[in-house]
Amino acid sequence: MSIVNTFSLQSNRQIKINFDEGDLSSDTGLLLIKEFAAKIGFTKLIKKKFKTNDKAVRFHKDAENLLQIIYQVISAYFQDDCADELTLDPVFQAILEKESLASQPTLSRFFNRMDEDTLIQFDDIDKNLRNIIYSIKRPEHVFLDLDSTLFGTYGKQEGEGFNFHYQEHGYHPLLCYDGLTGDLIKAELRDGTLYCSNGADKFMKSIFQEYLERGINTYLRGDSGFSSPKLYETCESNGCTYAIRLKQNSTLVALASDKEEDLYKATQKDQISYAVTYGEFMYQAGSWKYPRRVVFKIEKPYGQLTHMYTFIVTNMDMEPYQIIQFYCGRGKMENFIKESKSGFDFAVVSSHSKVVNANRMRLHMLAYNLFNWFRRLVLPASMRKQQVDTIRLKLIKIAARAIHSARSITFKLCSSCPYKKEFYRTLKNIQQLSVQLE
Repeated sequence: MSIVNTFSLQSNRQIKINFDEGDLSSDTGLLLIKEFAAKIGFTKLIKKKFKTNDKAVRFHKDAENLLQIIYQVISAYFQDDCADELTLDPVFQAILEKESLASQPTLSRFFNRMDEDTLIQFDDIDKNLRNIIYSIKRPEHVFLDLDSTLFGTYGKQEGEGFNFHYQEHGYHPLLCYDGLTGDLIKAELRDGTLYCSNGADKFMKSIFQEYLERGINTYLRGDSGFSSPKLYETCESNGCTYAIRLKQNSTLVALASDKEEDLYKATQKDQISYAVTYGEFMYQAGSWKYPRRVVFKIEKPYGQLTHMYTFIVTNMDMEPYQIIQFYCGRGKMENFIKESKSGFDFAVVSSHSKVVNANRMRLHMLAYNLFNWFRRLVLPASMRKQQVDTIRLKLIKIAARAIHSARSITFKLCSSCPYKKEFYRTLKNIQQLSVQLE
């Protein structure tokens, strides 16, 4: 122990502190992510598929920078400035197989080199990664939950605008998650002034076609902001089953009036009790080319005299109550969006350039998906429903000392780590994973 650098607490002179222990890291659990990324071919795919339009020969290559930021995001180092603090971290050095990390200025220049071509590369990478993940566990069907959200902006950023729905300035991206797994299938950064359904049909068309090629059935759920005949037609022409909410209007209420009488009869003796009824009818709005099936739910909440209506336009052939239940399952998407934003800094839009912000969003999308696959494919069953912050605390933020020898690095973790068993179980699951790589 160095005497010069050692300090005693005034509250207890027997407690001494120094910074002489050597190479330490607080993020040793990232080695699990590295092992998983290598197992599914993630690292190899990034190095093969990603390159900016940059002819200069650089010490820190584009793919390396991309991987560095992904690992930073997964371990909650969201700011580019964090790279300067992590440059000599032994875990990050081991993960990236580099003597030092790219600095904040290097990362800023890296982002500024991104353009429309790199967005296309992200599309290709996403599709290839889904092929790999589905080779592990192929789904019989996917529930495509479509929604939009707000990315707040704080300046004269390209494409930002005032969104009347959120009553704030920002971008208004489209998002599509798999409602069963939480995977983020697609994300597109849009101008802040655009309405929810603007361009939604084109946005979803490529997804429908991708799953048609795979022979996987698709089911789309969307709220009333996506009640667009263009979207209905795109679903119908691409073999997608859909359930999309309609905004309530007097015509829809009138068509459901027969069933409303059932509620009055059910509660005429007890007007406080809860009551609900379901029904359906064929309906053609003025902008529709032909009538479509509409199912509905009329609900009288407990202790209220007013009735609540839910109208769903659909091409499903199930009973009305089953379709309503299916639609309500999209409520999980709010949790997916929340975790994407709070757990992976998904809404960061720090550049003046819209295309740079779009690329940054796609990078954070990659980080989110990599972690989500890791969570549901290799974590112990007891941890698979836990949020990213909890998993970080238990498995990522583990301190270790790096011991260097001539041929290897050994990371010595705390012997009293409370999640040692889960750590080893996860590592074993990764190494036993059966993956088909191209």
